[in-house]
Amino acid sequence: MFKKMVYYQRYNQWKKGDVYLDEESHSHPFVCENSKRVARPKLLFLVLLSFISFSFILAPLFFKSNPTLSLLYSFGFEDEGVVSTSDVYASVCSFVSNGSICCDRSSIRSDICVMKGNVRTDSASSTITLYRNNGYGSQVFGSSGENDEIFQHEKIKPYTRKWEKSVMDTIDELGLVTKGENSAIHQKCDVQHDVPAVFFSTGGYTGNLYHEFNDGILPLYITSQHFNKKVVFVILEYHDWWISKYENILSHLTEYPIIDFRGDNRTHCFPKAVVGLKIHDELTIDASLMGRNKTIRDFRGMLDRAYLPRIRGLIHEEEHETQLDMNKSALSPSAKTKIEMSEEKLDSKKPKVVIIARNDSRAILNEDSLVKIAKDIGFQVEILRPQRTTELARIYRALNSSDVMIGVHGAAMTHFLFMRPDSAFIQIIPLGTDWAADTYYGQPARKLGLRYIGYKILPQESSLYDEYEKSDPVLTDPDSVNMRGWEFTKKIYLDRQNVRLNLRRFHKRLLRAYYYSMAKKNSRLHHQNQ
Repeated sequence: MFKKMVYYQRYNQWKKGDVYLDEESHSHPFVCENSKRVARPKLLFLVLLSFISFSFILAPLFFKSNPTLSLLYSFGFEDEGVVSTSDVYASVCSFVSNGSICCDRSSIRSDICVMKGNVRTDSASSTITLYRNNGYGSQVFGSSGENDEIFQHEKIKPYTRKWEKSVMDTIDELGLVTKGENSAIHQKCDVQHDVPAVFFSTGGYTGNLYHEFNDGILPLYITSQHFNKKVVFVILEYHDWWISKYENILSHLTEYPIIDFRGDNRTHCFPKAVVGLKIHDELTIDASLMGRNKTIRDFRGMLDRAYLPRIRGLIHEEEHETQLDMNKSALSPSAKTKIEMSEEKLDSKKPKVVIIARNDSRAILNEDSLVKIAKDIGFQVEILRPQRTTELARIYRALNSSDVMIGVHGAAMTHFLFMRPDSAFIQIIPLGTDWAADTYYGQPARKLGLRYIGYKILPQESSLYDEYEKSDPVLTDPDSVNMRGWEFTKKIYLDRQNVRLNLRRFHKRLLRAYYYSMAKKNSRLHHQNQ
């Protein structure tokens, strides 16, 4: 975590450096450097104001003709309320001529290349080749008479953590080359596709839920939107379990079978290829979760559509199992049905809290007492213990129907993405995790429209309190321990720390979430009855 924190802080410093540079280099247009100097004449003021207004009128037309300026315009110089989804995802490679490769390497997060024309794969050599008309651009790239001459050669690692060298070193690299059309006779098409392809890697931090969404699902969603499901996904470092885990989401992004780049040795031919995933600084979890409201609504809507059919199936399965149990029971089905309906009706009036329970470190040691106090307050309580093999639809169903989610800081908190807006999220923050807890989950949860309640534990609530002297920096100054390096943070605060909640303190947070949830439920009932 500390290593990721350092990388992220450096990344933010890089971002802020640009912001500060802009702020310092653009002084107010109507204030002189020397405050004692006389203000400029009003006529000059009016001329300058007219020029600025005229520039804004012509700006969209001017930027449309220039892809580079269009990128700047859509990424920061247009009002958020009128920016379209396609504008947000604009790129210097939005307009690629036939038979060429365009690579946008301007982002610190990811590189992305676009190839348009006769595109063919060669997994054995980790190469994607674009064959173009021999007469195309010969004055730029050189003679095109030789069949195997390479006119353009690019290299790319299609993973969205470009600024973190340690993980990028583990990602497979692809070679992108352009050759003359005569060379194509040496590479026959085994599978001809009539839709574009998107190439990306599921390596790196895949296996960690936070990174699976932040560095995979969200960028893939962004990249594939304008294809309207008419796209083939080609995956490097392919994992069967990843496909199974996200099949509900993937089916809403593409209607074609997914290709394992290494495992499929056939030559696949495409009319266009996007290599890498688009990403924008505001459209990630660790940068406050998609800063534009339209993107949030669209993504949440997609998740609802992706999981609703499966959730209906789960409900049908449960109803069928319940009916079988009732038939086996000595109690008559009609009587038991009445009892269950009565209990369900009672529970439906209570706000529901889901506790995300950890199975290893950072567990809640007095979990049973927490459940009891939550029930005493008036909550309906459900405990989730997610495993890697747990079907996401089941987790989505539990959280999307809940009013409050409680959990100890860790990757599983990424499940807050499944919560309905206006729900409450209580994150328990162990020692040494303050910065990461707020950056990765606190700020994004607020952006998503959740009522975020952070609960920072006291040293006495940590299992480390029994291992160290009361004056030890591990308890009194966690920041100084984190500064010693990732190995210390991981060993001490992540792998060896559990939590025993002070339920008197925590009770206040539960009450706050309860009253908030009841107010929301009553408000919804009021609107339904009108």
